[in-house]
Amino acid sequence: MTDFTVPDMTCGHCETSIRKVVAALPGVDDIVVDRPNKRVSVRGSVSDDVVRKAIENAGFTPQAVSA
Repeated sequence: MTDFTVPDMTCGHCETSIRKVVAALPGVDDIVVDRPNKRVSVRGSVSDDVVRKAIENAGFTPQAVSA
């Protein structure tokens, strides 16, 4: 599982944008977006780096959550 905090995810539009770009990545099985806590969790075979870059390309600033 890949977990990120996204401090600049502030509204439903932000959530939808992130969900859309991450869902389009090959290897993504499930996405959980917790907007109130500004957290995005991704399950699947996709790498952390690929998810991070996709979120950045959507205009956000993801920060990896340590396990």
